[in-house]
Amino acid sequence: MKGFTNDNKAFTSTLQQARRNTLGDLLVRTRDRTPDKLAMMYQGKQVTFAELDDLVNQSAHAFLQRGMKKDEMVTVMSKNSLDFVVVNFALARIGAVMIPINYMLSVEDVQYILKHANVTGLIASIEYAPVLDQAAYGMDVKHRYVMDVPETTKELASWEAIAKIREGQPATFVEAHIDDDDLAHVLYTSGTESRPKGVMLTHKSLISEYVSSIIDGNMEARDVAIHAMPLYHSAQLHVFLGPSIYVGATGIILGAADPKLIMKTIEEKKATQLFAPPTVWIALLRHPDFDKRDLSSLEKCYYGAAIMPREVLKELSERLPNAKFWNFYGQTEVAPLATALQPEDQLRKLGSAGTPTLNVQTKIVDEQDVEVPRGEIGEIVHRTPHAMKGYLHDPEKTSEAFRHGWFHSGDLGVMDEEGYVTIVDRKKDMINTGGVNVSSREVEETIYQMDGVSEVAVVSIPDAYWIEAVTAIIVPKEGANLAKENVISFCKERLSTFKVPKYVAFTDQLPKNPSGKVLKRSLREQYEDLTQ
Repeated sequence: MKGFTNDNKAFTSTLQQARRNTLGDLLVRTRDRTPDKLAMMYQGKQVTFAELDDLVNQSAHAFLQRGMKKDEMVTVMSKNSLDFVVVNFALARIGAVMIPINYMLSVEDVQYILKHANVTGLIASIEYAPVLDQAAYGMDVKHRYVMDVPETTKELASWEAIAKIREGQPATFVEAHIDDDDLAHVLYTSGTESRPKGVMLTHKSLISEYVSSIIDGNMEARDVAIHAMPLYHSAQLHVFLGPSIYVGATGIILGAADPKLIMKTIEEKKATQLFAPPTVWIALLRHPDFDKRDLSSLEKCYYGAAIMPREVLKELSERLPNAKFWNFYGQTEVAPLATALQPEDQLRKLGSAGTPTLNVQTKIVDEQDVEVPRGEIGEIVHRTPHAMKGYLHDPEKTSEAFRHGWFHSGDLGVMDEEGYVTIVDRKKDMINTGGVNVSSREVEETIYQMDGVSEVAVVSIPDAYWIEAVTAIIVPKEGANLAKENVISFCKERLSTFKVPKYVAFTDQLPKNPSGKVLKRSLREQYEDLTQ
């Protein structure tokens, strides 16, 4: 408006409130559109969007009544549950900062996170409350709440049950003065370095990422989505659960990514959408129930978190003819979606991570951060409102990650003439053998073409001659008869000599974190004696 000025702080706050777009607002808008539609299913319990929003408001009022304030750091440690979803939105609605924690971490690792983030609130499912108690020993913790139980036990006398404290609370919308760029979540990376880093994600980061997920993933209100991967992880929480609620789709929460349970749920609930990393898709394919269950309702299949082997993708496409596949690539620091490979490109651009999503600009740069020509390998960098606000209490690493105004992913990739990005490797997973770089992914893709290979991970191990020796760790299919000599011979026919594995080992399973990523660091440590 021409000539408009208003320096009144109260009015500015009111204006900001009217214009805001936060996680706390997201659910109530869906409720307003479709209050009676089924929102969530979990272990036989079903809630509509109106009922889910009521639970969120009642929980938020209870937190406020007990003194929880805006900007307080509150950790949540639990497997997937309905209360996890409720707590996520209740904390956002009052402006508290949620810190979801990997429930497989040691007490020492949890303690580091609690102290690093100056956590003042603990929320847990009952089995993890003792872990948080132990990790928070000596800290000034003001709030302790247990999820998914009607009341606490004598052993947890200092904890209160969320189900109990929200009883009798009003279901009215909780008004809080929150800015779009206030912190919503701090997610701790899995720690490729000595200590994990706290990724600060604002409401703005997440909402803009949800929009990209919805548009580039063709997500719709009619979807029936299975949420099976851990919700503490940004992929399931922010690429699928949040966007699902945003568009008003129905979600089915599973406590674990169990292949048998997933297939049973698809058949019984007529699920249309599933996200899983390649390791879980492989487990589904190899399960004896795969051809016994009716999976024809499955229309939208997403993979990410790790690279999908070409041969596995081809098999999935053949055995799930009604389904379309998307490859989503990114990382926690971009909330986490960056690029997407659409269904029509799955075979045409096999192995690619696709093109930048709606709200992302991506380029490939060299060691001096200069953009490289199309077809050349460099580091993948992004410019996007998805991006984190920085690493908590770490301005140096934040500055390093955002140098020259771009977020540096740490991934090596190449962009073709059409703008499609292909991931070559993580910088740390490139193998420098005899002075020559080898992509572990390329060797893995080759070995996956062998009959009898269920899973494979290629890593480097120390070697007196090669310095780093290309090493393949293979999980054979049941009944397969694989030998080291066969693997090496197969690779020699298809790869340059320096890329052929120097060592091959077989195992029953590869170590993975709960999000399905193979723990290559563990493999390097486990097999470092192969050269002796």
